[in-house]
Amino acid sequence: MTKTERGSHEPTLAGADKNELENIEIELLLCGIHRLYGYDFRNYSLPSLRRRIWHRVHGENLSSISALQEKVLHDRNCFERLIYSLSIPVTEMFRDPGMFRAFRRKAVPLLRNCPFIRIWHAGCSTGEEVYSMAILLKEEGLYDKARIYATDINNRSLQQAKEGVYELSKMQQYSQNYLEAGGKRAFPEYYTAKYNSVIFQPALRQNIIFAEHNLATDTSFNEFNVIFCRNVMIYFNDELREHVHSLFFESLSRFGLLVLGAKESIHFTRHSDSYEPLDRAEKIYRKIK
Repeated sequence: MTKTERGSHEPTLAGADKNELENIEIELLLCGIHRLYGYDFRNYSLPSLRRRIWHRVHGENLSSISALQEKVLHDRNCFERLIYSLSIPVTEMFRDPGMFRAFRRKAVPLLRNCPFIRIWHAGCSTGEEVYSMAILLKEEGLYDKARIYATDINNRSLQQAKEGVYELSKMQQYSQNYLEAGGKRAFPEYYTAKYNSVIFQPALRQNIIFAEHNLATDTSFNEFNVIFCRNVMIYFNDELREHVHSLFFESLSRFGLLVLGAKESIHFTRHSDSYEPLDRAEKIYRKIK
């Protein structure tokens, strides 16, 4: 039998088999990351993971997920690049201005009664939402008695958040968001422009603590009056979402506030009956049990 004849009878992978092979590759990659580095992405949404993993495969000039697994397990720098791809930050200052406006109107009066305020921004990305909250608290006279904990799994994003440096080109949009969110001053008063970047006032960082925290594997580390977790759990599967909601429930003080993203909800979780809506439209909930 000739080589051509042998090749014509070799089995080929059907579409369903290729998908199954790809799922196995992803599973092995995520298990390897969890065992070697301690990061657990195994309960993240599979379609989102697949898309971002292939982005990293191409970015490393590789041809398969298995090849990426080999490189990730032997090259810490490659692992760091993958982590960044799996947690690509999408955020902006005063994103969804209506939420910040509702927070000023409905949450701030409740916080005035607290002797000390602890706020957790879970999945803070590059820090735009954190600085937005710091500005809001400054304007409401609450910043001096507040401590903001800003956490993320992505160390590269956290580093940018710590520096408070952002692109000058984004400030026009951020200024508009700020005004729509009920801002009380001129937005440029909060930063200094230099070349094509801006740096936010160091005073805004005075009461902010930036730290790595993995919502999938790490536990509660304090009791909070407010927890923000916006547009993070949309990337999780049902099991991980339930786990994170339990983490937040354990971390909130009684009558504490949980603020979710526009596409997220407290409904259909085991703790849904333990909250009441402070502002249903803006996804601000108050713990009552």
